Amino acid sequence: MARVVVLGGGFGGMAAAARLAKLGHQVTLLERAGQLGGALAEVRADGFAWDGGPTSALLPAVVRDLFRKSGRPLERELELVPLEIIREHRFEDGTSLALPGGSRGAQLRAFDALGEGLGRRWTDHVRAHAEVWDVLRRNYLEHPWDRDDLSPELAPVLASRQSLRRSLRKAFRDERLRLVAGHPFVAEGHDLRDVPAWLGVTSYVEQRFGGWTLVGGMTALAAALERRLATRRVEVHTGTEVRDLVVRDGRVVAVVTPDGELDAEVVVCAVDPRRLPTLAPYVERTMPAIPPSVSHVGLEGPVPDLPPELVLHGDPLLVVRPGGRAPAGHTGWTIHARGTLLEDVLVALARHGIDVRRQLVTRLDRSPRELVEQWGGSPLGVRWQGRATVRRRLGPTTPVPGVYAAGAHATPGSGLPFVGLSAALVAEAVGPA
Repeated sequence: MARVVVLGGGFGGMAAAARLAKLGHQVTLLERAGQLGGALAEVRADGFAWDGGPTSALLPAVVRDLFRKSGRPLERELELVPLEIIREHRFEDGTSLALPGGSRGAQLRAFDALGEGLGRRWTDHVRAHAEVWDVLRRNYLEHPWDRDDLSPELAPVLASRQSLRRSLRKAFRDERLRLVAGHPFVAEGHDLRDVPAWLGVTSYVEQRFGGWTLVGGMTALAAALERRLATRRVEVHTGTEVRDLVVRDGRVVAVVTPDGELDAEVVVCAVDPRRLPTLAPYVERTMPAIPPSVSHVGLEGPVPDLPPELVLHGDPLLVVRPGGRAPAGHTGWTIHARGTLLEDVLVALARHGIDVRRQLVTRLDRSPRELVEQWGGSPLGVRWQGRATVRRRLGPTTPVPGVYAAGAHATPGSGLPFVGLSAALVAEAVGPA
């Protein structure tokens, strides 16, 4: 049995702690905030509640596997809700596309409604990523990988110089299709010129597996994981900041907190490694992906009926998520904004024909800087800066023996699937007690 200390109580940290405890290790989790959950934590004001981070996700099998491998199955804890429509895209020319998930045929029909022949172009593009997805899944996402010993299948994928921007320009003449395919990365603060083309597999995953959410919002997932940590007897300390690691004879032996050193045989870093002087030099060539500006609004009375996520293309790019919890007769929306925002976000929204200014009863605005300070780092992980980024981030192993990395900064993308897979990789790399 190893003494394991997990740094960070977001989804990645909680998932890693639950898995390692189930493997028989003595696990302590340290979180700087006053509560667990990280970006999954709920935001509340005046009787309203909003998910602080994601409101939906892809690949439910990742979360199912986490709960099955750490105790009771997911369905005995939470109620999954499949999404018929992953998101709706509205374009500057007045056209729109409701993007279905989990069905090639449904996507074919949706794109054909956007323009004759576009459905075939889209499904051909998605199908072209099926083989890449299989290579990534088997050699990179589901098993720990060695940067110095890549498989013959994985090496050429990661070495490709082609950017996603270039790939999409070759695939589509219609800009709207490029906007749909590139949106998940633009929404996370990436420049498509710096994103590797192989990440086009996101469109394949959306079509093949679909999206889902939870009854009670994503905060319900954080609460279920907190209960799972208690069941697995993980020792949890909130309000505890970790200042650095202690390395002796070339191996980690403790973490440094304001109250002194806490002994550790294994450390899992599920926070931004830049916060730890011992790890910072290894990631000095990476940059965080900056969050958008976020406005949580509480509305009263009748409001437009929106899909689970509405993307309004233009400058600024606006994303509306209407899934907040609200008192009777009220509605909670979350609005993300990226780009040139020269006016109030509700004014910008009104220019798209969605004017809810008269219905506003409460509002919480958070700038990117405030969000990073609140979470102690960006939950969107590492910003793509070309193909070399995949080797510059840490995880699941690190150059410091005994130290592993999970969470958004240890994956090729943010969101529950990548973060959940990173925790599984750490558990496999550490192994059973």
